[in-house]
Amino acid sequence: MPDRKSYHHGNLREALVEATAALIEEQGPQAFTLTEAARRAGVSAAAPYRHFKGRDDLLEEVARQGFVEFAGRLEAAFDDGRPQVLTAFLRMGQAYLDFARDRPGYYMAMFESGLSIARNSDLAAASERAQRVLVTGAESLAMRLPADRRPPARMVANHIWALSHGVVELFGRGAPGGRSPVAPSEMLESGAIVYLRGLGLIPD
Repeated sequence: MPDRKSYHHGNLREALVEATAALIEEQGPQAFTLTEAARRAGVSAAAPYRHFKGRDDLLEEVARQGFVEFAGRLEAAFDDGRPQVLTAFLRMGQAYLDFARDRPGYYMAMFESGLSIARNSDLAAASERAQRVLVTGAESLAMRLPADRRPPARMVANHIWALSHGVVELFGRGAPGGRSPVAPSEMLESGAIVYLRGLGLIPD
């Protein structure tokens, strides 16, 4: 738990973000209160209002920081498509699963809190940065096809994003093997390959 030194050293904003992410992990994105976040951060109930307008403002900052880290992980995984585009693209799937496992509070704030991403320009920019990596990957995979046969890259990115999220929700939580004997990473990779092959983005 952050102590009061965090506030005195000017780290109150980050202490509140970390406290909120922990509360979301424990209680879900709808259950936490600003008072609980302040208590967890070791400050008074009024202190959060020095940095945040209210609960939703704090939740949006947790989501924004989550998307920034998430995008960084995807970018590192894709690594400009090296050494081979398909391998790099599939690495992003593992990075997605790893982020959901490692940072559950942030992941839930990003995807399960019901936030309107579009109304917060900083949050929207962070989300778009993450999606852009997947779009770039889809564009790279499509280069082997004639221009008139390439599927829309953003459509492909959105479908892969949805597949990844579905694997996290259905099979990536709880004890390993609790819902399926197949590991989430294997399930995601096989599903992505079937999908990409169906679009002609990878050869049979």
